Order: sequence, then structure tokens, then C-alpha cells
Amino acid sequence: MKKIITIAILFFSFVSFAQIKVIETVPVEKLGKVNNNYIQKIGDEYTVYYTSILNDDDSSPLRKFSFKNVNNDYTNLYNIIIGGFTASPLYDIKLELPNNYIWLHYTGNVVPDKATVQFMVSSKDRDAATNSVSEPLVKDQISKLFQK
Repeated sequence: MKKIITIAILFFSFVSFAQIKVIETVPVEKLGKVNNNYIQKIGDEYTVYYTSILNDDDSSPLRKFSFKNVNNDYTNLYNIIIGGFTASPLYDIKLELPNNYIWLHYTGNVVPDKATVQFMVSSKDRDAATNSVSEPLVKDQISKLFQK
């Protein structure tokens, strides 16, 4: 009986002072990809990675903006972007996300299938204000990016 108690005490002391702990992880899911632009999903948070065409001091042209999928926001964003292609005349749409403002800048409605949209992203943080503009994407590329 003493051996069982001793083993139990040793076991609990090792468990309570262990250096290695297993942490629950959420799988990272890469959704659609167009050129270097892609969307990544982690849990209920979506992150849109896009190539910035603005040259600045940062060496990496890849930028991002994120949002949680509250009230089906992922599908709503897709519908807003696609709806902008059919507007006549084309006009910019301003969106507010938790950490960013995004302007959807549409150009070129002379030929309907050749209209493009660019993400113009501005940070809400005034101390680290960053602005970036994505490369132009056509309607088919947006559908591929959002896997629709």
C-alpha cells in the first residue's frame, strides 16, 4: 500500500511540475489563392493576404487584414465585392473592420468582364498608420480567392 501511495505522489508531482504542456491548437486552413494573394482561416477568423503595389520601406510586399466570421461576414464581404462589379457607374465602397478601414476601388467598366477591384487598406491605429493598395483583381479572381 505504501508503494502505491509513493508512486501516486511521485506521479502527481511530475504532472504538476512538468515543463512540457500540450496546448490545444486550431487548424490553419488555406482557402483560395490567386497569384500571391490568398485567404487563410484559423478557427472563426479569416485573414486576407494580398500583394501591395505601393513601394515603402518595408521589404515584404505581402500585407493582410483580418476579421472574425460574425453574422456570416465572410460571405457578406464576398457578396459586397461581387456586387460592386455590377454597379453602374462603378464606385468605391468603404468598409470598417476591427483594425482597418478598407476601400474597394473599382475601375474599368468599359468592358464588363474587365472591371477590376483593388483593396485600399488603412490602419485604424494612428501611431502605426499604414496604407497599402492591392494589385487589381477581376471578378473571376475574386471568386477563386473566396472559393465561390
